[in-house]
Amino acid sequence: MSTPHVVVVMGVAGTGKTTIGPLLAAELGVPYAEGDDFHPAANIAKMSAGTPLDDSDRWPWLDAIGQWAHDRAGLGGVVSSSALKRVYRDRLRAEAPGAVFLHLTGDRALIEERMAKRKGHFMPTALLDSQFATLQPLQDDESGIAVAVSGTPEEITQRAVAALRRLEN
Repeated sequence: MSTPHVVVVMGVAGTGKTTIGPLLAAELGVPYAEGDDFHPAANIAKMSAGTPLDDSDRWPWLDAIGQWAHDRAGLGGVVSSSALKRVYRDRLRAEAPGAVFLHLTGDRALIEERMAKRKGHFMPTALLDSQFATLQPLQDDESGIAVAVSGTPEEITQRAVAALRRLEN
């Protein structure tokens, strides 16, 4: 890509943000930041207990991710964040106006199967329904692309890179 963008890899839990994000960052030659690392301990405890976060839980988390993205403006970077609602993406864009969103998409059955295979992650599959209920896909006026999560992580990453390059033109 000619101008280094900050790419926010978004989607419901289990779509592969933590897998695709680092692969995409390596392919683009920019750093990767794991969105889950920006969560305060209280948020992780709440989700680990099977309780969905509310917006008041999410604002400090989104602000921290937005600050990281702001600091990477013009330098490029990839960060993961579920960014399920438009208002969450708007909040991230308020900090980092040039951010581009990569929405990883897939059907519920595939995503639940992948979540069930994960080891040591705090997000239980029980919260998947709330994730899908909350999800507001990217709208036409938002800078971003959607990429299906079928196939290998490498195939998904290559589709994402190609779509990001098309977005530039």
